[in-house]
Amino acid sequence: MKNITVNIGNIKISNKLPFVLFGGMNVLEKYDTIMQVCEYYVSITQKLNIPYIFKASFDKANRTSIHSYRGPGLESGLRLFQILKKKFGVKLMTDVHEINQAQIISEVVDVIQLPAFLARQTDLIKAIAQTGSVVNIKKPQYMSPEQVQYIVNKFHFFKNNKIILCERGTMFGYNDLIVDILGLHKMQHVSKGCPIIVDVTHALQTRQPYSAVSEGKNRLQIFDLAKASIAVGIAGLFIEAHPDPDNAKCDGPIALPLYQLPCFLNKIKLLDTLVKSF
Repeated sequence: MKNITVNIGNIKISNKLPFVLFGGMNVLEKYDTIMQVCEYYVSITQKLNIPYIFKASFDKANRTSIHSYRGPGLESGLRLFQILKKKFGVKLMTDVHEINQAQIISEVVDVIQLPAFLARQTDLIKAIAQTGSVVNIKKPQYMSPEQVQYIVNKFHFFKNNKIILCERGTMFGYNDLIVDILGLHKMQHVSKGCPIIVDVTHALQTRQPYSAVSEGKNRLQIFDLAKASIAVGIAGLFIEAHPDPDNAKCDGPIALPLYQLPCFLNKIKLLDTLVKSF
């Protein structure tokens, strides 16, 4: 099967290369927490020699509840991203929800994420594509693996082929998600070799019927989902961690406790090396 290599600065991402970690926190919080999280990720990934991109949102425009924390906003978010790049020399990824955000964000951030629920919005795709940035497409929860080719085709139409595809779960009845591991290679096939990553955080979301908050009972399955995904040979993982998940501003119940990252990543790296040695 064909494999495309996408370059994020000096980081190369492909389904045949050692896995790349897209990790961070769901949304930018207070300054000290952001610095703590990024520094910890950078330290661990450098020790383990894992290519790393820091991820956080500046505005969670898609929160379920009108009362939920959204983030610091575009202007403050950009300043925080600039500080992270200068202080840690780290590559960055964030999501955009509006057309006018794309070009501004591309001047600071290395990878622009297209949110799952907006992944068919042609005008937003055009705006993101025309920045020339690397793009991470979150596969919509309602979409089959084969249908992602039409999102990829839109980016190609607008002259951007620097595409990463991210599996984040598929609707499984109401208020639940399931990950089709066999669909990962289907996505790779229909996209003609795009790097595939799996979001092992949001794919574990469940909710009670009348709740706007994610449940945390599936947090213990993050490692299981990561192992299953890496075992079929993919380009990377997307994960969110927090020093105090139960008090995180967004999706804390499904975030990995920060202190668990070293053990988690060490095991995943061993498995990835084994799988790609065949």
